[in-house]
Amino acid sequence: MQGITHSSSRLGNAVAPTLVALLATLYSWRLSFIIVGVMTAVWIVLWVLYYRDDPRAHRSINETELALLPTQIASQSQTRAATPWRRILGRMSPSIFVYFCQVWSNTLFFSWVPLYFLHGYGLNLKESAIFSSGVFLAGVVGDVLGGLLSDRVLKRTGSLRLARQGVIAFSLIGAFAFMIPVMMSRDLTIVTTCLSGAFFMLELTIRPIWAVPMDVAPQHAGTASGMLNTGAALATIISPVVFGAVIDATGNWNLPFAGSLLFLLLGTAMTLKIRPDRSIDTRADDEPHVARREPEVKAGR
Repeated sequence: MQGITHSSSRLGNAVAPTLVALLATLYSWRLSFIIVGVMTAVWIVLWVLYYRDDPRAHRSINETELALLPTQIASQSQTRAATPWRRILGRMSPSIFVYFCQVWSNTLFFSWVPLYFLHGYGLNLKESAIFSSGVFLAGVVGDVLGGLLSDRVLKRTGSLRLARQGVIAFSLIGAFAFMIPVMMSRDLTIVTTCLSGAFFMLELTIRPIWAVPMDVAPQHAGTASGMLNTGAALATIISPVVFGAVIDATGNWNLPFAGSLLFLLLGTAMTLKIRPDRSIDTRADDEPHVARREPEVKAGR
């Protein structure tokens, strides 16, 4: 489900460049902002009217769907355990770094691919938007297939490490392989195809890496997810500034891709440290067991 829901955001990324370019061509770039803003406001109203935090409160739910929902435990709302911030951060740190590396490359697509086509290949605004939309559509497919692939691996092998770490490492290495021709070729067809392939592979990461917070800290998944997204936010803030500085200094629109290649390799290596099969809850149960065994060994001596 995470892959499907996240693919909708990538569908928005794919539709937006062409839509905004069309509006700017027909009217003006200022009016395009107003039209998109009005569309967003209408969607917010529809969301507020339709969405419910608790699906049981939705007027359209039926008995069959109610039976599929997990049973709520009343005591959970009355008793709250303290949040083990340090332990969650320690276990989430590898995932945060991996996601930082992935989003660093993702931001390259969102921030610079339209400009890359516009300035690097001399395309006009409409052509640049169309090529960019084609690249982003590959991400829609990657999101959905990433979820399906992770679920399939888990069902076939029963291994969380393969379903999470394996799929993430595969996607980052695949993105690395597709980005190399982008730096070496000046053929627009080859570059567009490889950019699409790289973005497809990057988006395979989304579902398995967002499942890690629930694997590692099932009772504190919200906190763990917030930590994960912090890594993404930092990459989104820093990378466009670095990209712009590099291009201003060198005039080379391919150099930002070289930095992404480095981060993809670093992210792949750090994937080995994620360990979704070891939750903080399991670790807490194991620690007293180890402590009890140690005095027995000393007594034997």
